[in-house]
Amino acid sequence: MSSYLLRSDFDPMVGGFVIIMVALAAGLRLSRRPGGTATRTRQDQASGPVTAAGWRRLAGHVAVTMLGGYLLLMVVVILYYYVVARVGGAFIKGAFTGCALLIGLATPVFAAASLLTEQFRARAARKPHPPAQPDPTR
Repeated sequence: MSSYLLRSDFDPMVGGFVIIMVALAAGLRLSRRPGGTATRTRQDQASGPVTAAGWRRLAGHVAVTMLGGYLLLMVVVILYYYVVARVGGAFIKGAFTGCALLIGLATPVFAAASLLTEQFRARAARKPHPPAQPDPTR
């Protein structure tokens, strides 16, 4: 019983974990290449106000990430439940609609959080800062 459990459940989970870790390591390595877009410092990224082009670029990036993540999740669900668990039918339909609903609910929350964060930063940047006081201990 336990060897069957290991072969049927544990091995696919370990295999999936290894595949995800390799993909994440490859992405991290690609993002840290010399001359890549991720080499800018945080100061460079936050130095100016966010423009409409920046919001469009963010929306495009989020849309591509959501679609890619959704499709990858659906591939994993289909492979797992048809190959390993041998379940199909209504479960697969529920997985597709449930994940789509989750993405549909999370996207507006992410957009609102991003907008509120940017407004908070812009408001903090407009506030006048008091002049620096000399250090009395020097």
